[in-house]
Amino acid sequence: MSKIHSPAAEEIGRRVRAARNQRGISLENLGHLSEVNWTTIGKIERGASSPNVESLVRIAHALQIDPGTLISGITAEDYGESSHQLTAREFIEARTGRLPGPRTR
Repeated sequence: MSKIHSPAAEEIGRRVRAARNQRGISLENLGHLSEVNWTTIGKIERGASSPNVESLVRIAHALQIDPGTLISGITAEDYGESSHQLTAREFIEARTGRLPGPRTR
């Protein structure tokens, strides 16, 4: 059994599988239609891999659905804990020792 990449990947995979099954398309045929390897799609469906944007759009197009339906409602928190919990401002301050000022032209 594959390890789940994240709750977000698991949900995206569930949505891909549901759309594929609803349309009666095999993994192999979806791979051909989307030009994404069918084994990669299988990993996505199991939540073992998080798709990149290009793959997500290709799969959605092949399934004739809006790519947004595959990610709707998913937030950064759904990807789990990150070792980098800084805002952009905090990151800049940590790297430079000072806060960024207003932009000037």
